[in-house]
Amino acid sequence: MNPRIISSPLALTLACLAFARAGEEKQPPGPPPVPCTMPARDAYRTLRLSDQFFAEGAYFGDFNRDGKPDVVAGPFWFEGPGFQKKHEYRAVQAFDPVRYSDNFLTYAGDFNGDGWDDVLCVPFPGKEGFWYENPAGKDAAWKQHLAYTMIGNESPAWGDVTGDGRPELIFCNQGYLGFAAPDLTNPDAPWVFRAVSKEDKRYQKFTHGVGFGDINGDGRVDIVEAIGWWEHPAEAKADQPWPFHAQQFAEAAAQMLVEDVDGDGLADVITSWHCHRYGMVWWQQVKGGQGPSWRQHVILSPSPDVTSKEFRVSQLHALASVDMNGDGLKDILTGKRFWSHGPKGDVEPDAPAVVFWLELKRDGKGGVAFIPHLIHDDSGVGTQVAATDLNGDERPDVIVGNKKGIFVHLSEGAAR
Repeated sequence: MNPRIISSPLALTLACLAFARAGEEKQPPGPPPVPCTMPARDAYRTLRLSDQFFAEGAYFGDFNRDGKPDVVAGPFWFEGPGFQKKHEYRAVQAFDPVRYSDNFLTYAGDFNGDGWDDVLCVPFPGKEGFWYENPAGKDAAWKQHLAYTMIGNESPAWGDVTGDGRPELIFCNQGYLGFAAPDLTNPDAPWVFRAVSKEDKRYQKFTHGVGFGDINGDGRVDIVEAIGWWEHPAEAKADQPWPFHAQQFAEAAAQMLVEDVDGDGLADVITSWHCHRYGMVWWQQVKGGQGPSWRQHVILSPSPDVTSKEFRVSQLHALASVDMNGDGLKDILTGKRFWSHGPKGDVEPDAPAVVFWLELKRDGKGGVAFIPHLIHDDSGVGTQVAATDLNGDERPDVIVGNKKGIFVHLSEGAAR
């Protein structure tokens, strides 16, 4: 196996689209896959906090305000730095890994302005989302609040769209793409949704892919999706959609990352090509007189040779942008979502459930390479993967919740 996954210019967008469309049709069985060669493993110590399926996401916060990050996944939060003492903040229910949970992603934040981290449970797509109020150190139940009645998209994003310093939840809502956030002056009220799109039936509960970032360099955060990006206007009005710019970034994305990959000062887009099959690409922004245009580069092939031992991963259903080695460049943290649609629903469902990161390397001449590093091969990601420094060594640690359980991967000397 060549350990360097080099992204090179690619004029195969139409071919990739044809591949993706062909996959929707009945295809004759192909050759049986052979196991691929794994990249070198970094030094991580894995804690399995549970072997049950409670949620497809996990996150972090300081829920007891002791200055040490805690982990939240499913109905529990786990006290850092040991993560062995757990607390229930909502009713406990484990799920059959052949099916789905009621909790696809989890985020944390202070949603009522009292200075304590609360928990947001992003539901099974199309269901109600709730946030749970931290009892502020008291021995009391966490009060449940309705955040929003219908949260669509399989990978809702969490980021500051408005520039007020507080993140919003970016998702689809019954024919619209937009975002919502709590109102600290009325925290008991459901969150108010702000549409950025016109009504479109594409925006439904199982829509794939959304992200955010300043695409055009005007200082405002835009919203990106699989088929284009929505430009944040200078004076955004609640009753007017944002300008849309068409671009086929992916066939079926997950979290979409907006980062300057090649160091030219322009925002690029990183995305899974199809999060239930194969492929990861990055789109290089090329500045033009009519606004941004895009050049595609392949990181992991959308159509790998499954008879080869070359590194490949299916079900790249969670991505995060993290500087994993402290070199100042944002790397890609991702992995395999194990049994996305059960044991037979997708390509290579039983291949190793890997968590890995792709190290961004620049050659100083505009070229880049992504080098894979293995974190773990029997946990995977869900529809979310999160990272923060949990043990105080100034290195990102990795948190996942999925059909294999709840895991914390603690860095112990990964290359910097």
